[in-house]
Amino acid sequence: ADDAVPTPAKMTVAVADMETAYTQARLTPNSDPDKKELNGGHIGGLTLTPGVYTFTTGVTISSDIVLEGEENSVFILQTWGVLSQAANTQVILRGGVKAQNVFWQVAGNVVVGTNAVMQGTLLVKTSVLFKTGSELKGSVLTQTRCDLQMANITKQ
Repeated sequence: ADDAVPTPAKMTVAVADMETAYTQARLTPNSDPDKKELNGGHIGGLTLTPGVYTFTTGVTISSDIVLEGEENSVFILQTWGVLSQAANTQVILRGGVKAQNVFWQVAGNVVVGTNAVMQGTLLVKTSVLFKTGSELKGSVLTQTRCDLQMANITKQ
């Protein structure tokens, strides 16, 4: 893209849409106490069911995580901290869950480790780093920057 018309107007709309999506995800209420501060933010190795998950700490995916539900199931994972996914780990969708119905709302930065597979829409207040060989099946919307080190993003 360049700075010629209509790029500035389209960028303004895109940024506003991203901020709206981030805010809506952040403000989605979580009334389930079992889905607040789950496992202290260490969610690797867990199987999550549909709903809103809230963390005031960072979220760490140190081993594979499964999001299990149905075709129309929605997952919203909210964190005021960072999201860190270790190398060679996967976010696995099971039971018909679609990446387009998984939302990661992150106030801090996101790091997807080498050869890791993330799924869903990343709505990030700061920056995102996809390390070498990592993959996102979904989309990323960040308010500052997104760096890819030989990584792949596939819109789902």
